[in-house]
Amino acid sequence: MTSPRAATLAGVGSYLPERVVTNAFFEERLGVDDDWIVGRCGIRSRHWLPEGQATSDMAVRAAESALDAAGIAPGQLDLLMLATLTPDRPLPSAASLVQHRLGISCPVLDLNAACAGFTYGVSLGAAMISSGAADTVLVIGAEAVSRILDVDDRNTAILFGDGSGAAVMVPSQEPGVIASLLGADGSAADLLTIPAGGSACPITADAIAANRHTVKMPSGRDVYKRAVAAMTATCEQLLEKSGLSPDDVDLLIPHQANIRIMSAVATRLGIPAERAVMDIAEVGNTSSASIPIALDRAWRAGRVHPGDLVLQVAFGAGLSWGANLIRWTAPAYGETA
Repeated sequence: MTSPRAATLAGVGSYLPERVVTNAFFEERLGVDDDWIVGRCGIRSRHWLPEGQATSDMAVRAAESALDAAGIAPGQLDLLMLATLTPDRPLPSAASLVQHRLGISCPVLDLNAACAGFTYGVSLGAAMISSGAADTVLVIGAEAVSRILDVDDRNTAILFGDGSGAAVMVPSQEPGVIASLLGADGSAADLLTIPAGGSACPITADAIAANRHTVKMPSGRDVYKRAVAAMTATCEQLLEKSGLSPDDVDLLIPHQANIRIMSAVATRLGIPAERAVMDIAEVGNTSSASIPIALDRAWRAGRVHPGDLVLQVAFGAGLSWGANLIRWTAPAYGETA
């Protein structure tokens, strides 16, 4: 009986749209200033997708960047997973559009675990590789959240940005993806939701007039408390499961939801700020794309090196959450294997 193969991240990439929306955009519209927004969530600007582009366009850019970093041709892919809550259209999957643009023929699927989508994708990718069902897996997180926002709702409009991030996963002798832990609680689904647009409440003129086709977060305080508790507990359980402690973590990459949530999680884990990636000020909350964007930007900034232990954790609608514990095995940025 052969032992399961390990999986590792061979390369990462990301893409942010050129259009930058600063807090000044909201000052007159919502009656809030830069200090209020920064104090509330830590965001100074975010990137929004221009007209004429869609989620799949961003996904392709991040995928190409990750494949280039990994030194892998698109034709080598055995599986492509796209984590998104903003597909180009309800049918077909946005992943199929990315597949066509990349000129490949492997199986593809969209994955919707909201902000936790990328952590779910990495866990599933590692399982596919470990089982021998795939050799090379591309996991993408891509979101055009600006397209589903009510820009007059101060509870949500200031928070979200658009962007994409990706990781190429391959087999390895030593575990790169050491372990993952996923969770969900559907009983609290209405805390973060888009009420209309599905089979329960189709899009109608009345639904659009009531902005029921946009993101709703009726209690940000409740989401904050649940996010901090779930992210902290998941990290603690994952580290304990792996026989490691927060002191072993070289880099914590939390979902870039809110600076207060990220800071609270790091503090509760006992991980100092210099060992955490908090990239939200210029990027905003990009949902499933936030962790791969933050990871890629940290790697390109020289903050991730071979042998580093990287802990990534996310929380989002569903409610859903997940964490991956990763030993970085790819070269440092600018170096070759």
